[in-house]
Amino acid sequence: MHGYSRLGSSARTSSSTSSPPSSPRFRHGRNKLCAGGRSSKQTSAVERVVYVFVSAVFRRRGVLLFAPVLYISLMLLYMGSVGFDVVNLKHSVVGVVVHSSKHRTTTAMAPGSVYRSPQVFEKLWPLMEAESNGSRVNALMTAWNSTGRQGWKPCVDKGISTIGFSELPKSNGFLIIEANGGLNQQRLSICDAVAVAGLLNATLVIPIFHLNSVWRDSRELPEDILQRFDNNISKIVNLRVKGWSSPTYYLQKVLPKLVQMGAVRIAPFSNRLAQEVPSNVQWLRCLANYEALRFSGPIRRLAENMVDRMVKNSSQSGGKYVSVHLRFEEDMVAFSCCEYDGGEEEKREMDIARERSWRGKFRRRGRVIRPGANRVDGKCPLTPLEVGMMLRGMGFDNNTSVYVAAGKIYKAEKYMAPLKQMFPRLETKDTLATPEELAPFKGHSSRLAALDYTVCLHSEVFVTTQGGNFPHFLMGHRRYFYGGHAKTIKPDKRKLALLFDRPDIRWEDFSRPMQDMLRHSDHKGFEVKKPSGSLYTFPMPDCMCKLAEARSESSNTTRLA
Repeated sequence: MHGYSRLGSSARTSSSTSSPPSSPRFRHGRNKLCAGGRSSKQTSAVERVVYVFVSAVFRRRGVLLFAPVLYISLMLLYMGSVGFDVVNLKHSVVGVVVHSSKHRTTTAMAPGSVYRSPQVFEKLWPLMEAESNGSRVNALMTAWNSTGRQGWKPCVDKGISTIGFSELPKSNGFLIIEANGGLNQQRLSICDAVAVAGLLNATLVIPIFHLNSVWRDSRELPEDILQRFDNNISKIVNLRVKGWSSPTYYLQKVLPKLVQMGAVRIAPFSNRLAQEVPSNVQWLRCLANYEALRFSGPIRRLAENMVDRMVKNSSQSGGKYVSVHLRFEEDMVAFSCCEYDGGEEEKREMDIARERSWRGKFRRRGRVIRPGANRVDGKCPLTPLEVGMMLRGMGFDNNTSVYVAAGKIYKAEKYMAPLKQMFPRLETKDTLATPEELAPFKGHSSRLAALDYTVCLHSEVFVTTQGGNFPHFLMGHRRYFYGGHAKTIKPDKRKLALLFDRPDIRWEDFSRPMQDMLRHSDHKGFEVKKPSGSLYTFPMPDCMCKLAEARSESSNTTRLA
């Protein structure tokens, strides 16, 4: 027996199979290091293989297709055996060893693999100051250029017409979910659950947000439902729904259980709904995330006061300020396996932090930690110093007001000092709010993150440095509020690693690529969601309409009214 779906029949035909799709995550293989040259026996074996290969190619008349391969192979046999090995050098810096039968072994460090940002800063600091004293316009006033671009406007009202009825039908039962994790992980779970509840025509119940006591509060359910389960919510069947499940899966597998039992649980619920779903399901996500969800009163009041103070402190720039999501907490530095300038003391502290938080994960057999490779690949958290140099290179001068959203910075006194030197008008939640105002929020990381989120949301420029749910959701909200433009700087950390590894770099050679990076962020600000993208980062076109379409929707709504 199937119950009624609140979203109609269109959601039923969204997929031809009831099996959920696999999780759209990248799977990285492990890279193993190797060493050693090639012996004469190996060379003769290679010659025999090449001979067999050449014979096979000629028999199949593939001479033209494989001519380049044949040419290179013959040249290598003529010149001698050459090998390339990736090895770990001192301090785990990536290097390349090139060896051959005719040349001595040489070793070279990969550019960008060593943290030399303090040396670069020492060279460039006088030049930064000289430029600030010049006549150059602060980049804060010219960062975003919307000329010639069509704007977007929120239009979640268009989803009302997709439901197809004037009042809600009788509920098929109660859907109980667990909204666990941090601030934005909970937001993701709630918004997806609203969409699933609409799809199943279920009444959504989120008992409590604290993970250790989720199933102890039964007051949200009617007495007759509770009696079926001996007044114990934990006895309600917990359906193990796979990640990224399709609407068809919910209709075929979950809905019958819901109708039969009157209540079902799905725990955990994080990432349990596919990204690409029918428009009527997406609309519920839009409505929940961008319009319905609000922070609680105490959070909202303090956050608004903090925004007002930032605007007042930024009067010299018309109330505009820059916000930075800085991920340089101890656990983030430890997890990245990157090395900075703290020497043996830093290594010891990071080993302790990794063991404390991840219990042997980084000491497993075959696990290779490669700090240099991580830095070259752009995986190292940017230090406050590097963020400051990047912004100064982009043209943000020392009069720019900067808000730093972060947890407890690793060795803050040391690493924050140069950022404050470059941007004296620097604020955090601890400087922007009084100790008395922050007292109710201390010890509650999600509440503190909500304060940071709000101040960052209202900044003229937002800078993301390490990824994660916080910047992804924030970029979506900024697009929704600012006409489709994220107004966000996403630095190319691979390019930054190369530039920060040049202590002799000239200011012009440093600032030019920084300004290119800012222009690229401006260009990508209006990015539209791709089929595999997240609506929470890219609200266009599911939650927003182009301005011409928005005017048409408004006209139609007026006529209907």
